[in-house]
Amino acid sequence: MKTILVPYDFSEEAGYALEFAKGLAKKSKNKLKLFHVIELPTPQSFNSYGEVGAFSSEGTQIFMIELIEKRKKQMAAFEEELKNEGYTFETKMVFGNPFAGIAKEIAEIKADIVVMGSKGSSGLEEVLIGSNTEKVVRNATCPVITIKGPVSPEEIKKVVFASDFNDVPSDVIKRLKSAIETIDAELHLVKINTPSMFESTRTSMGKMEDFIDDFEINAASKVVYNSSTEEDGILEYAEDIDADMIAMATHGRTGFLHLLSGSIAEDVVNAAKRPVWTMKSKK
Repeated sequence: MKTILVPYDFSEEAGYALEFAKGLAKKSKNKLKLFHVIELPTPQSFNSYGEVGAFSSEGTQIFMIELIEKRKKQMAAFEEELKNEGYTFETKMVFGNPFAGIAKEIAEIKADIVVMGSKGSSGLEEVLIGSNTEKVVRNATCPVITIKGPVSPEEIKKVVFASDFNDVPSDVIKRLKSAIETIDAELHLVKINTPSMFESTRTSMGKMEDFIDDFEINAASKVVYNSSTEEDGILEYAEDIDADMIAMATHGRTGFLHLLSGSIAEDVVNAAKRPVWTMKSKK
């Protein structure tokens, strides 16, 4: 049985992600696992994923005990609520670093897809902190769907797949085709042309046609779209055709290389109002 993993922090966005995942589990009959990380307090801790703040040692202990009991009851309530929904539902709560905990859980259960909420971040906040969602998008070994508002799988009718169509990884396309089939949506292909990364329409269209033939893609449309940047072009095109979801591959770079080159997929995840499906290339 395949597994849908939902990292859950009791935020509004996490609630949207859970509702989407519940709909996905009903459609696919896959297992749904709700995963919560309680971040352990440190003297300099701030509220990045759990509810930890600067307390006295005694105050911290009391707070943590109360928090743990509260979360146990909340997770048990989810189990009771979803026990007869037609799919397997599980919960798990651990302590530690949120991203490390999520990454470990993805590996341990061999998650097939992660659905998680995102508030988005940009500019200095993104550089200094980065969100747990962004880190998961960059590093996860399976597809990730990021959710920012209320949406159900039944509402996903148009999916935009943005790429340069140069050596698109087969593992990414295999998972994307599976997702499109599950939610019963149509796929629209787009190549963004920018002043710094210009390519003739004939060349771009040829690459997309080869892509369609190589992977036996049933594409509703294929378009070369001009914009100032790749990120802006993807967001603008999705808005122009009223797409319900954006899909992309991400390179998974980290550290200094990531700061230098950035990631278009992560930028789109941060900026998009629509759900975004991403998967890290194994290349």
